[in-house]
Amino acid sequence: MSDIRWKQRFQNFEKAYNLLKDTVEIEHPSEAERAGLIKFFEMTFELSWKLLKDYQEIEGFIIKSPRDAFKQAFQSGLLKDGHSWIEALESRNLTVHTYEEETARAVELNIRKKYFPVLKELHLLFKEKSRVE
Repeated sequence: MSDIRWKQRFQNFEKAYNLLKDTVEIEHPSEAERAGLIKFFEMTFELSWKLLKDYQEIEGFIIKSPRDAFKQAFQSGLLKDGHSWIEALESRNLTVHTYEEETARAVELNIRKKYFPVLKELHLLFKEKSRVE
């Protein structure tokens, strides 16, 4: 199988990641900016597990779900903080409830403090891999 698929997925991931990065840098977001931050997190997170899936399938692994992708990537040493990725997966499932102000603020805080740093690590890892391979 060609490695083109994961490289194309990385390009899409990188676009979403950069939108998330720009929005994370807004210190006091409006309600609309907070909604954008959460939406960009959803997009980036969705692409992150699909990127890991595509990459790991080239390595011979069978990945059927986001949880599989994160667990195998942690076991393979691609991800350092497996717990944060699983927690991000659970939070991602809560983002449909961000119409509730309290939930939206809690999700925003987790994105800023916990999930953006691990997405940043993934971005750096695959940025390097795309240069090397």
